[in-house]
Amino acid sequence: MPTSATSLYAWAVPAFTSGSPVDHTWVTTYDNRVDVYSDDAKVTAAGEFYWYCWGAFHPQGGTPVNPTGYLGRQSRDLPFAQCLVQPNADSRTVAAARGTIFTYGVDGVCHQLANQVLYATGIGGASPLTVSGARGYMASTFIYGTYGLQHAAWASKIASCSGGSLLTARGPGSPGGTSMARDPSGPDDFEQRAREVLEGENPQLLSDLLALRTDVHRFAAQRWPGTGEPAAEPLNTRNQQLLNEAAQLLGPDKYKEIFGIEPGEKIDLVDPEINATAGRISPQRVR
Repeated sequence: MPTSATSLYAWAVPAFTSGSPVDHTWVTTYDNRVDVYSDDAKVTAAGEFYWYCWGAFHPQGGTPVNPTGYLGRQSRDLPFAQCLVQPNADSRTVAAARGTIFTYGVDGVCHQLANQVLYATGIGGASPLTVSGARGYMASTFIYGTYGLQHAAWASKIASCSGGSLLTARGPGSPGGTSMARDPSGPDDFEQRAREVLEGENPQLLSDLLALRTDVHRFAAQRWPGTGEPAAEPLNTRNQQLLNEAAQLLGPDKYKEIFGIEPGEKIDLVDPEINATAGRISPQRVR
């Protein structure tokens, strides 16, 4: 029977290993604190949906700072979410389950893909839910943004899934439907956090940080040199260097306050196993 739930749920577990300072995130139509399924076949049989978001299947969430891994829930437009990112399908082998995070670690990581699914919670004028409560999220969005680096492809995806309009679409609800904003940029959690910390105290430093972030996005979006897709190690090394630039600009206290990590702390955003096992599917890339 189809799900009767009206929300999407966001979850987290430690990425890679239990000691990682970064969380893997994913999305479901069900509360896995109540309904526990061992695999996506059982999810499908129950009429529910699970978005892998560039990760393995996890029956439940849980991190060292969040025992259930629950990151939030919000009302959703389910057909829109299903169009943006295919559920109950492994992102490593199914192109439609990647949204516009076509190449893992290059266009974004699990945080950006989970946010693409959650974009379908922006109904009734609400801001879409994001996985901003995940550990490592500010580092991730500093480099890859909220929805990844394939900006043109993401805007096009939203337009195609909402009937060709970036402005409004109609979802379930009243006879006229429920209005949903279609701003492809969506919320910018990193900028909001940076403003909370710096705007009143040091507006020049805020301006410098946001300018650096623009440069980081431009640099990260460049085509990777050589042939083939990069491995996790060089991607993580590059990302660490970019984070170190932010730490040098901000100083240790402000860096920790904004990013939630100590300057110089090693933080691998790209999972080597996911990177190594991703099927080399090559959707049309539009930047």
